[in-house]
Amino acid sequence: MIGRQIKSIQQSLPEGVRLIAVSKFHPESDILEAYKAGQRLFGENHVQELTLKHESLPADIEWHFIGHLQTNKVKYIAPFVSMIHGIDSLKLLKVVDKESAKAERIIPCLLQMHIAQEETKFGFSREECLEMLTSGILNELQHVQICGLMGMATNTDDAEQVRKEFHSLCAFFEELKQTYFHEDSAFRELSMGMSDDYPIAIEEGSTLIRVGTLIFGQRDYSKKA
Repeated sequence: MIGRQIKSIQQSLPEGVRLIAVSKFHPESDILEAYKAGQRLFGENHVQELTLKHESLPADIEWHFIGHLQTNKVKYIAPFVSMIHGIDSLKLLKVVDKESAKAERIIPCLLQMHIAQEETKFGFSREECLEMLTSGILNELQHVQICGLMGMATNTDDAEQVRKEFHSLCAFFEELKQTYFHEDSAFRELSMGMSDDYPIAIEEGSTLIRVGTLIFGQRDYSKKA
């Protein structure tokens, strides 16, 4: 079933949109089934689980960290993570820069924007993001590469609300690209859309969708890989 779902989603994606299979709390056997179906991008949001899977699964997997990242955990994933989606503060970005320098790498990162109505979700406000970019502080960080934005829509059945939030994030992405990143070809990713809302996200400009339940089924939160 996992392989069929991977192929079904992949075939439905327009050109320029990539699938991240969200594998958190799913066993390595499930990830290998997705891998055999051709999937190479996987998303995790727990550092310990990610490091264990990285050590034991195929080396050509691109691991994306998609959850809320604590600053004291950055050092464990800095040597290998392919992209960090949830940069939600300047403090975290500075720590990622520091740890990636130690690992002699440049880590691709996405700035997480708070677009949902729920206060529990993390992310920059529009004002906070603009203030950081205007300050020029990013010029001092030589070991991170800002590749775009990430956002999570409100958890609601109101499709129009979800569409409105994705649309606003895409508009802000285009604004930043024109104003601050117009000469930076790396600034091209917009990570939005999950199992319940990724078709809307794609229509509104997403380039990375994060899909877990549709591929692997419900998670068993009492177990870890």
